[in-house]
Amino acid sequence: MNTHDIEQLNEELSLQNGDGYLRFKIGEGDIPVVEIHNQHGSALISLQGAHLLSWIPNGQDDVIWLSKDAKFAAGKSVRGGIPICWPWFGAHASNENFPAHGFARTVNWQVLTTETLEDGRTRINFTTQPQADNQQMWPADTSVQYQLTIGKKLEMELITHNNGTQPITIGQALHTYFKVGDVSKVLLHGLDDTNYLDKLDDFKQKYQRGPVTIEEEVDRIYLDTVRECLISDKTLNRNIIIDKCGSHSTVVWNPWQATAEKMGDLGKNGYKKMLCVESCNAADDVVTIEAGKAHHLWVQYEVQAIQK
Repeated sequence: MNTHDIEQLNEELSLQNGDGYLRFKIGEGDIPVVEIHNQHGSALISLQGAHLLSWIPNGQDDVIWLSKDAKFAAGKSVRGGIPICWPWFGAHASNENFPAHGFARTVNWQVLTTETLEDGRTRINFTTQPQADNQQMWPADTSVQYQLTIGKKLEMELITHNNGTQPITIGQALHTYFKVGDVSKVLLHGLDDTNYLDKLDDFKQKYQRGPVTIEEEVDRIYLDTVRECLISDKTLNRNIIIDKCGSHSTVVWNPWQATAEKMGDLGKNGYKKMLCVESCNAADDVVTIEAGKAHHLWVQYEVQAIQK
């Protein structure tokens, strides 16, 4: 995308409302981004992957973690932010040559609409289409949309439409990297008394007692999870509240030191400053969408100060 394309996007879709704005520009790696600022906070979203890179409610530190060593390049996933895993989660069920977590996070998305809501929040709608290098992977007769609403809360809705005559099955996740002060001191509530699959122990099913704590590498799929989750972070003096609909599985991931060092793009001690809590349709929670129907994965984040 060149300067002329950015100018055209701004002409057609930019917003200006007092001190608030939505505008397009070229970001790192020459990848276009959209900047949003309103009375409630700010956000930065890459058009590659419709990948949210930052969300800062007024008076808060960034809620979203982005690696200091994140690499920005066409067709490559970015370490941090909120990647969209779609139309499958993890490895593809039948073709090991297909990319892990699908292709949505590395393709270009188009902006359909932008608007300022009555309460000052900003809403932006994205979609993406089959492209030459992913047509074989694209679910037949399917379209996908992604709606982000930026305000004091962050709302995300990933909508998959089955436009065909046969059912389709998808997996998906909003693979959120949350910024934390010290992951070893964080408590994750809302998954207690829940079974999970331990991906680091050959997917053995285990049982969660009490809040989740991170003292080593963790990679788990929590099953049958619909309750609100809460990240209690006393280091940053805040709780992050995670609400969702259309998802019955939750992934919790932190690579810890040894794995992080092998990955090469988490930054020095980056693993200490992040925790992934992902609202998913994963494992047995894949979604079958009947002909003519749609599935909505809706997720909302809210930040509250911890009362001293």
